[in-house]
Amino acid sequence: MDAGDYLWDYRSPYAWMEKVRTGLPPLIICVAITGGVHGKEYSECLPEMPEEQAEQTAEAYEAGASIVHVHARNPECWWLASSNPEDYLKANSLIRAKCPDIIINNTTGGGAGLTMEQRMASIYANPELCSLNLGPFVLKVQMKERKEPIPSPRDAMLFDQCMPCGYSDISTFAKEMKEKGIKPEMELYHPGMYWVVQDLIMQGLISPPYDIQFVLGFQTGSFPTPANFLSLVNELPPESIFFAIGVSYFQLPMNVMSVMLGGHVRVGLEDNVYYARGRKFKSNAEAVARIARIARDMNREIATPQQAREMLGLSQKPSSY
Repeated sequence: MDAGDYLWDYRSPYAWMEKVRTGLPPLIICVAITGGVHGKEYSECLPEMPEEQAEQTAEAYEAGASIVHVHARNPECWWLASSNPEDYLKANSLIRAKCPDIIINNTTGGGAGLTMEQRMASIYANPELCSLNLGPFVLKVQMKERKEPIPSPRDAMLFDQCMPCGYSDISTFAKEMKEKGIKPEMELYHPGMYWVVQDLIMQGLISPPYDIQFVLGFQTGSFPTPANFLSLVNELPPESIFFAIGVSYFQLPMNVMSVMLGGHVRVGLEDNVYYARGRKFKSNAEAVARIARIARDMNREIATPQQAREMLGLSQKPSSY
């Protein structure tokens, strides 16, 4: 099978009913293990060091994750995102050693204070996918104090930042990914960003199947409601595959909507540290195991890395380090 065998018109009620009757495609689970903003001050289980990241990725892989989304941290200050390709290479190589065929997806969102050039560091670490923000967003978060014995302690701080990017910036990222054979995972925060998707298509910088990830519940993005989710699905370009991120409280409902509609999901401690009110996740693997169980109860198989590669149009030969 190839990617085209998994593509269908998500907007058609007849296609959806037929897929439910005969079987929706296997569910691709991406695990976002770390993130570039919060850290161990929010959960001691959040992996910051590359060895921790590899260990938790291996557990999530065993639980059903076929993609890992990687934010390398700065070893000189663990609450900052790295801008060094060597840090990404180290994390990726440790992950590959433990997970022979998992799809490695590096961020180009990075973290606080990085320039456009610094955010491109991850592209040079031989990932198979890279996230690609489709526009700017504004974020305001009161960050907790990092207390010893957490590495790199700091005082509480206000994180108030605009993450800028224009059409030319986004095209520059996409061109670099295309040259290196990396598929962009397009991060779509609100429906206006479909203009940018169309611009990338017209330039020939992205190829089907288009990998589009809805980020719902993130500040200055779409509210995480069923109506907004359905609206985003309705505007997908043909030959697209979609994933859903639900931030914080909204992780589980947005993930379940995606499972139901035939899309795919991202879970993990980057997006949400709580399993339920008052109880934190014990690991990234616990988040993967929960959505895998729910999906199976809804009659969806869990995609293997091989099936995920077919659906996304990626090589069956994993990246090497």
